[in-house]
Amino acid sequence: MSNDRRQHLRRLLAADGQADLRVDRICDACVTALDISGAGVTVLSKAPGSGSEHHRGLVHASDPVSARLEDLQLTVGEGPCVDAFATGGPILVPDLAAALSRWPAFGSGAAGLGAAAVFSFPLQVGVVRLGSLDLYRDRPGLLTHEQVTDALLLADLATQAVVDQLDGHATSDLTWLADSHVEIHQAVGMVKIQLDATTDVALLRLRGYAFSQGLTLSHVARQVVARTLRFTPTEEPA
Repeated sequence: MSNDRRQHLRRLLAADGQADLRVDRICDACVTALDISGAGVTVLSKAPGSGSEHHRGLVHASDPVSARLEDLQLTVGEGPCVDAFATGGPILVPDLAAALSRWPAFGSGAAGLGAAAVFSFPLQVGVVRLGSLDLYRDRPGLLTHEQVTDALLLADLATQAVVDQLDGHATSDLTWLADSHVEIHQAVGMVKIQLDATTDVALLRLRGYAFSQGLTLSHVARQVVARTLRFTPTEEPA
């Protein structure tokens, strides 16, 4: 049965006459086949010497809300993408309003963006995890058994497409991505020096400031890199 479903999804992906696997077409196929509102594919990798922190980059999002949901998870450091990567299993939340205690910051922010249900599926090759396929709906509701099966198959196809796009890049080198967040990593390094602190502490300060000001982490990072915002150990950022 799964082989039949895989062939059906491959035909759906090749409907435009293009036979090669591409992440953008996989995201579009998710929206069509799974009755969802949007999809995104994110790559994560362990940041050397950074404790629990990971590099993260957006490969593709089917719509602006999906892109903002991915950025929100980076800003607050929690959400289904983070959990799917950590556990290696699907994260299925059919009613986000009932899961606010699980992800307080992400849950409220995602609801504000119009997400009512979220589903994340890890991208992995054997025991090596590369990232996640993240889906959202603008209304609550479960995925059917067939939709979960299709999502797992699409996540597998997305993994193949990401591996093809890596094409010799180390997983810690995310400069090939549509959204590499290079400025964020640069800003973390600058704040780490400013505070004489660890990478985790520097990132926490950046995230806390971004969240308190209602800004994305990318926006705050640009301010730090441009030297219009500086952090000090005992004072508010200036």
